[in-house]
Amino acid sequence: MPIDHYAVFGHPIKHSKSPRIHSLFAEQTGQNLQYNAQDVPAEQFAAAVAAFFADGGKGLNCTIPLKELAWAYAEVKTERAQLSKAVNTLALQADGSVLGDNTDGIGLVTDLVHNHGIALTARRVLVLGAGGASRGIIAPLLEQSVHSITIANRTVDKSMQLAAEFAHKGAVTGCGFSELAGQTFDLIINATASSLTAELPPLPAGLLAAQGSCYDLAYGNDKTVFVRWGEDQHAHKSVDGLGMLVEQAAVAFALWRGVHPDTQAVITLLNAERVG
Repeated sequence: MPIDHYAVFGHPIKHSKSPRIHSLFAEQTGQNLQYNAQDVPAEQFAAAVAAFFADGGKGLNCTIPLKELAWAYAEVKTERAQLSKAVNTLALQADGSVLGDNTDGIGLVTDLVHNHGIALTARRVLVLGAGGASRGIIAPLLEQSVHSITIANRTVDKSMQLAAEFAHKGAVTGCGFSELAGQTFDLIINATASSLTAELPPLPAGLLAAQGSCYDLAYGNDKTVFVRWGEDQHAHKSVDGLGMLVEQAAVAFALWRGVHPDTQAVITLLNAERVG
């Protein structure tokens, strides 16, 4: 039986646990596939995707900084991808067209609510960053009946523009980091690439409400700089995005293979494998 090929494209990508996750999913569900990671800079993205599918590839995941480029590449888009203007999953369709989906938001919500027990209803949410990672999570968070979402970004115009795109879905505002002083939030989500460079955005003191939680979309074997910041702020929970990674991967896997794997077993195993 021929082996179907899948991959994750990103830059950087060597830290990615996606190949491990999808191999565990395949083993668990009896699927015959191979999944690897490829370092693809933004300027090479379109050519690399075309070559991958031309060579018989079936599906791709796309991570930083390629999600908006993947959205532009996809010929057909799911409703959630269309809304977010960012795509993390590409799938080759039977007619040869490429479908784009965004599984990040549903992965985040599942991890927050079901895996960590972090309530979202009526909560004030702060999202740090206004790039492709943020785009995929705003609508799914609003659909959980949060009180409001504030998007903070170094470039204020970018955060305000992103907020305006989602204003029809709920209470969303954009601002710069300096404008956060004096505000408090029940949940702070880091959607910047800062944890990859071990640098924090310039966050004023007192941002986190009592019993508030912090969540970093990034993940690592060690605690990210943002997770440590959350602990310093006495967060009720301060966690990274490993669970989200597994949950969004499971939705992508189901899109590609038609079967939804057991995420809890994989999350438990990956947490046990962490160093430090």
